[in-house]
Amino acid sequence: MTGPRVITLGCRLNAFESEVMRGHAEAAGAEDTVIINSCAVTSEAERQARQTIRRARKDNPGARIIVTGCAAQIEPEKFAAMAEVDQVLGNTEKLLPESYRASAAAPPVQVADIMTEATAPKLTVPGFENRSRAFIQVQQGCDHRCTFCIIPFGRGNSRSVPAAHIIAQARQLTEAGYKEAVLTGVDISSFDDGLAALVRQLLAAVPELARLRLSSLDPAMVDAELIALAADGPRLMPHFHLSVQAGNDLILKRMKRRHDAAQVIEICARLRQARADIQFGADLIAGFPTETDAMFADTVALVEEAGLAYLHVFPYSPRPGTPAALMPQSGAATARARAQELRDTGNRVKAEIFARMIGRRAWVLTEKDGKGYTEHYAPVRMGNAPEPGNLMPVEITAVQDLVLTAEPLR
Repeated sequence: MTGPRVITLGCRLNAFESEVMRGHAEAAGAEDTVIINSCAVTSEAERQARQTIRRARKDNPGARIIVTGCAAQIEPEKFAAMAEVDQVLGNTEKLLPESYRASAAAPPVQVADIMTEATAPKLTVPGFENRSRAFIQVQQGCDHRCTFCIIPFGRGNSRSVPAAHIIAQARQLTEAGYKEAVLTGVDISSFDDGLAALVRQLLAAVPELARLRLSSLDPAMVDAELIALAADGPRLMPHFHLSVQAGNDLILKRMKRRHDAAQVIEICARLRQARADIQFGADLIAGFPTETDAMFADTVALVEEAGLAYLHVFPYSPRPGTPAALMPQSGAATARARAQELRDTGNRVKAEIFARMIGRRAWVLTEKDGKGYTEHYAPVRMGNAPEPGNLMPVEITAVQDLVLTAEPLR
């Protein structure tokens, strides 16, 4: 290898920041450098980070390997102790241009206290490597302390990017040819001036942006204004992904979540009333400490009743330093089995929704190899191989293996 290579693990915010790091590393002339942007959302994510580091060293024996991201921020000493690692950067340091200028004087570990950060960085990227949609950072950090989550200690407290900067970034990406942008952050629902107000302002200021998508939303923060926005027009995508986590109210309390199961059902019903074709995804944790079979059954029932089709299911794994790690554990085998049952349930819901889409028309954002995604984030396979990054009208003709088949319309 010659130029810098960035390996992104984890969330969409990491994907955005990886493009910032790529630009800094290229500007610094950081040749033969591998940057691994890690995730710490689960113990499995941390294991994957270590595995990725070892593989990167094996494939690039002479490269400079830099590890950053949430796992590196939370436990820098653990990664610095790996023989494969040359440098560890925190989540603040990874976004600084000077971090990528090779210097013998640079300390091998550069990780500041993220909890002292008071403002979100105003970051700009010209585009995204091998991606049809763009990501726009609107917010960093989280003020909540869910008992299972370590991420606030990797990202710091919540702080928002100024709306004017977000709009300028959206305009720049639209001018670069992107048809769809995703608002991303750690907890975008906590945007300082209100997420709905930001969305309304952004859509009005950048009329050339064809599609705007929201990343994961806190159900406790889905308000009447956001629901009204869903009904207002076609540019806000009819796909809401909710950070649900569980369907049993006692488990939700033990997680220190701010919603209950009834609120999730009500939100989905109100959003469907506002826009009939809207579809839902959810983050769910299976096998949370103290979760009984009956409690888990409530989560399965919630998926079915609310019609949650696009599921991100995490088998619970204890994160040292979190309150949930000290609770009576359900066990890894139980968590894995329940996770699979949730995925199966979500797939049944998805199959029913997809079957109803046959014969309907949709607009697909095209990706590589004749694939793409509808407004609802439903995956589509087309007969031809259109150029990635375009919006194409199609008619849905069939469903195969939970992927829609479509024919382009002329």
